[in-house]
Amino acid sequence: MRSIRFLALLLPLFAATPPAFGQLPLEARQNGKWTIAPMLKEVTPAVVNISVESTAIVRTNPLFDDPFFRRFFGVPDYPQVVPRQSVGSGVIVDAEEGYVLTNHHVVQNAKEIVVTLADQRRFTAKLVGSDQATDIALLKIEAENLVAARMGDSSQLEVGDFVVAIGNPFGLGQTVTYGIVSALGRTGVMPDREGYEDFIQTDASINPGNSGGALLTMDGLLVGINTAIVSPAGGNVGIGFAVPSNMARAVMEQLIKYGEVRRGRLGVFIQSVTPELAEALGLEVERGALISQVEPGSPAEKAGLQPGDVVVALDGREIRNGDDLRNRIALLSIGTEVTLTYIRDGERRTAKATIAAAPGGGAVSGGSGALDRLSGADLRELDPSHPQYGRVQGVYVAGVEPNSRAARAGLVAGDVILGVNRSPVRSVAELIEALDRAGQGPVALNILRGNRRLYLVL
Repeated sequence: MRSIRFLALLLPLFAATPPAFGQLPLEARQNGKWTIAPMLKEVTPAVVNISVESTAIVRTNPLFDDPFFRRFFGVPDYPQVVPRQSVGSGVIVDAEEGYVLTNHHVVQNAKEIVVTLADQRRFTAKLVGSDQATDIALLKIEAENLVAARMGDSSQLEVGDFVVAIGNPFGLGQTVTYGIVSALGRTGVMPDREGYEDFIQTDASINPGNSGGALLTMDGLLVGINTAIVSPAGGNVGIGFAVPSNMARAVMEQLIKYGEVRRGRLGVFIQSVTPELAEALGLEVERGALISQVEPGSPAEKAGLQPGDVVVALDGREIRNGDDLRNRIALLSIGTEVTLTYIRDGERRTAKATIAAAPGGGAVSGGSGALDRLSGADLRELDPSHPQYGRVQGVYVAGVEPNSRAARAGLVAGDVILGVNRSPVRSVAELIEALDRAGQGPVALNILRGNRRLYLVL
């Protein structure tokens, strides 16, 4: 009872002071109260609800992934799939073209995607492209009188800035929550997948269904796409994450241009500078990306970079750590010239490098194209030094996303694709060409799995 009275005494004090002080827009005080309702009236029409019809694989025992056990127990060779309905959120970012940003995991394996606007209009969306590594997808709807969110510069965010999250939690409908930026540059949030992480952390309430929704500044600028939460029980505990708008914008531009993300490559092996590493190596910097190896013939070698150099800035912007450099290089367009600032023997130097294409193509994106059949597979050029497949020519499957098209086809991590319809393939490029020639008809993949060969039919 005493605590209730104490709270009642405090409320008038807080009511007289804006909760975000100078962070709130000038029009925040209206009719004797502090409010962000005017800003929300402008931005909420840009946030949409997304419902997805997809399929899921049903298999009761992981042993049945092996063809031998399937035959022994009489389990069908084809995976058993069931329909699945899910909901999420999205943000209109181009009113003229009808482009909607959301998360890859919201629309993966989708058979149909329906976008519902704030005014309750519903449209079937086309998947322009999807990038698993950043968890960003781009949709397109054919609609008039759309409202788009204004893209902000996420690099200008600071810890303590006030932000608003808008989405569709638990399928309830459009919901607004409020908080601050709790941290920046978060990595290792999703350790079960290899990706490019540079998350904004916020305590604005984010729950299942908020995925793909908007994280906005107090003046209505889009600075993030809400993506993930840390929660022991599946609900909000004040730790949510959003993909920065700068990363989402870079992915979107490539998805529009290519239908996939074509990752850039500098050609270095790096690690983050830590105080312990700096002390051990006698480095005079506390932040940056330490180059441990330079690939022969790479853009880095041509630029004159050497092992032991510490990259501290890219195009004038500070490099915090190895993940920061990796993320920013990977999202640059191939052929882009960059200026690298680095430290060598205590001396600050600069070098120019031209970004090259990353070998192997990485994770296969959504959208159209020959590789759409294998979306969800991380395809790589086969390393000649591989202890098991050193003398084999083919395409190495480094990983397979659960419930993806590649998984439904029967591919597993460690497989080597030797051929398509009896035509041998020796690289990812040849695999693409072979799938293009096959068209939309049935395709037989010749697979090497361990020391066994088998065929998978797409």
